Amino acid sequence: MDSQIWTYVIVGVTFVLYIIIAGLSKAGSTKEFYVAGGGVHPIANGMATAADWMSAASFLSMAGLISFMGYGGSQYLLGWTGGYVLLALMLAPYLRKFGKFTVPDFIGERYYSKNARLVALICALFVSFTYVVGQMKGVGVAFARFLDVSFESGVLIGIGIVFIYAVLGGMKGITNTQIAQYCVIIFAFTVPAVFISLQMTGNPIPQLGFGGKTADGTYLLEKLNQLSVDLGFDEYTKVDKGNTVNMFFITAALMFGTAGLPHVIVRFFTVPRVKDARISAGWALLFIALLYTTAPTVAVFARTNLINTLSEREYVDVPQWFTNWENTGLLAFDDKNNDGKIQYLADAEKNELIS
Repeated sequence: MDSQIWTYVIVGVTFVLYIIIAGLSKAGSTKEFYVAGGGVHPIANGMATAADWMSAASFLSMAGLISFMGYGGSQYLLGWTGGYVLLALMLAPYLRKFGKFTVPDFIGERYYSKNARLVALICALFVSFTYVVGQMKGVGVAFARFLDVSFESGVLIGIGIVFIYAVLGGMKGITNTQIAQYCVIIFAFTVPAVFISLQMTGNPIPQLGFGGKTADGTYLLEKLNQLSVDLGFDEYTKVDKGNTVNMFFITAALMFGTAGLPHVIVRFFTVPRVKDARISAGWALLFIALLYTTAPTVAVFARTNLINTLSEREYVDVPQWFTNWENTGLLAFDDKNNDGKIQYLADAEKNELIS
């Protein structure tokens, strides 16, 4: 059985698993549909919250951004992590204690103003719409690559699966599905990282391999810096001090923006008590950290492997995965010297060089 068939089988099994969980967790009341009956265990709620937080933006885009931008990509890691801490410590428990399910309700009651509630509602709608667009983009790219379908078909498949388990089980079904989803995400993200770390540095712990040495005795980051310089780019770890102010404000925007995500806030209403909301926030932070500390290592491993595998290689000899990614429109072959060898990998849409 070839790798594509295995991909179909594994993805199909996860889809079936989600639908079965949603069917078995069918909501039996309005409270179960909207807040899972308020009886979810804090640890389970922590896993579901982590899966909510670690969307396509986290387990796909963040590693890619850090790989592409180097030091500059850390603003996304810091912003999204800081946003969760801000939400967990300063917002969610107080919303739960106040007894309102949404931020607009809280704002309206807290300030005795329908106008304030309307403004908060409009903001929530804009945030939700923007977030969903980003999620669907990630779904389309992932399914286009792994299921060998068009981007549009990938989006429709993702929407269909989510629609089925959301309608069947409501928040109760979504909570149980997201617990399974977290297990799938963390397994799919960390297991390859472990083996890549072993292959490149001999260390099975990616976070330690990140700062380890390669087979030739050179530190991994030093090797990547030299490879980047050899290709005519700045060192991968170079700190752009001229963009410090920009990084600060982008990080702040990501923190305050993600702290207000409605679908994450509602998670703190699915546990029995305010105390449980705080406990589940701590567990969620631990579960999120497992992936967020792995993402930079994956970024460095991927960039190093990309350069070593493709630089100065004839196009006819490139691995099959490169051709598959070309079909998604995210990578393109640029034969700048007309010699049949890859000098650069370009963003096919923006025509920007990425390595």
